[in-house]
Amino acid sequence: MTETLERSRLQELLDSGQAEEFFATLDPFELQELLHDWTFLSRPSQQLPEGEHWSTWLYLGGRGTGKTRTGAELVRQMIAKGYDRLGLIAPTAGDARDVMVEGESGVLAVCQKWDRDHLGRMLGVPTYEPSKRRLTWQTGQIATLYSADEPERLRGPQHQFIWADEIAAWKYPETWDLAAFGLRLGRRPFSFATTTPKPKKFIVDLMEDPTTHMTTSSTYANRSNLAQSFFDNIIKKYEGTRLGQQELLGMMLKQAEGALWNRELLDVTRKHPGEGEHFTRIVVGVDPAITANKGSSNECGIIVAGITNLGHGYVLADYSGVYSPAEWSSKAIHAYTTWKADRIVAEGNQGGEMVRHTLHTNDRNVPVTIVHASRGKYARAEPVAALFEQSRAHIAGSLPTLEDQLCAWEPLSGDGSPDRLDAMVWALTHCMIGDAGVRSHTIENAY
Repeated sequence: MTETLERSRLQELLDSGQAEEFFATLDPFELQELLHDWTFLSRPSQQLPEGEHWSTWLYLGGRGTGKTRTGAELVRQMIAKGYDRLGLIAPTAGDARDVMVEGESGVLAVCQKWDRDHLGRMLGVPTYEPSKRRLTWQTGQIATLYSADEPERLRGPQHQFIWADEIAAWKYPETWDLAAFGLRLGRRPFSFATTTPKPKKFIVDLMEDPTTHMTTSSTYANRSNLAQSFFDNIIKKYEGTRLGQQELLGMMLKQAEGALWNRELLDVTRKHPGEGEHFTRIVVGVDPAITANKGSSNECGIIVAGITNLGHGYVLADYSGVYSPAEWSSKAIHAYTTWKADRIVAEGNQGGEMVRHTLHTNDRNVPVTIVHASRGKYARAEPVAALFEQSRAHIAGSLPTLEDQLCAWEPLSGDGSPDRLDAMVWALTHCMIGDAGVRSHTIENAY
């Protein structure tokens, strides 16, 4: 029924007040079909773009704009079009399960049971096997679930279509690249990326890519499907604020709300030591990962910084990454040796003696200062940001991942500061500020 009746005609009936008469002509099954016809229910911004000049559809939207529903319905459309191998990627495995598949707007919800009787061969409810991270349709078509926390799982698998959800929340941006390498099956492979926009480099690059079709939408556009209490409590709180522009209007802000650094500041202060400058002190700042399991660990921040005879601080190198304890201690000592540093300054809030022992297991002669925070992260980072604003601290060259963290950290959100940022703060604080906000003790040689 709705395949032959254009959406524009249906909209005309609704606008003209003739909808009631039209609906009266439909039998119960046709009414049920209409209620599940995405071409009728969706807004123009939620409909698959025309043409083949693009390879990525980037959907930027505020909270509650219908990004998940759009992605789930697109999965359903691709199954109907005969796409055999689909990939669904979420920030975590739990998000893939709870939001993309089992959520109120997820794939299982939009693949209604009535489809099994009417279009069962193509649009039936898939079988979900959580242990295999897989959705399988009656036709043998498969959608596999992935976590952006485990980018290596995307080495090898091939797909015709990928739905990448909340990419701004992905811990490892390289997950996007690995997924793209496997997008090579069929005549028209493409990806659909949904996210609340945040100023991360790989998202900005994606926005500027000529093969990207970008759609934006706001929370207000989907108001009729959201609870009034959401508007009463959330909308009114953030409406008219910078954070509201990002979270409600889906706008890309040039820097995170309340960020201590921005790209203009980093660019203006960026420089190498000038003529007549020489380093009087170089340290390696280390922010150890909280967990010891490499597969599930956060990154370990390892930053080299120094101060010159003119009192200027320079961030010199970034050795950060996801490492086992033996690996990060080896990296830190390699940085210490390469830059002929004076010492390693490492955060010990998660176990100072263990951090010391791990470093001295690799080299017992490395001087180590263990620091323990006595103030919050924002209070510790603020004086270091002030050094940049005074043009007394600089990034020597380009350190893209560190710079992304500096500009994207949202201290007002309550989220913990990133590892590279923490390591930089420890290093520059030790070189330029002293022990304000920290308690420290030095270990020259514990053996």
